[in-house]
Amino acid sequence: MEKSLTHTVVVAKLQEDGAVLCPKCGVKISPNDETEDIYCILESKLIDNKLEEISILCKNCRSIIKLIGFSLIIDNE
Repeated sequence: MEKSLTHTVVVAKLQEDGAVLCPKCGVKISPNDETEDIYCILESKLIDNKLEEISILCKNCRSIIKLIGFSLIIDNE
């Protein structure tokens, strides 16, 4: 069985619509897609009740994508 690859993506580098392209297969993962056909959320990390990181699984290639840097965006708003 092939092990899932883990990629880290900084949220500030996401597309304007909040979508991220899977670093391995290039499929577009949109936060507006609630079907979980393309991806599923594995884990979300909070620190002091603030979102810090979200780990998602790309269902196309089975890669794990860690979205980091939420606190930088929230602090700048």
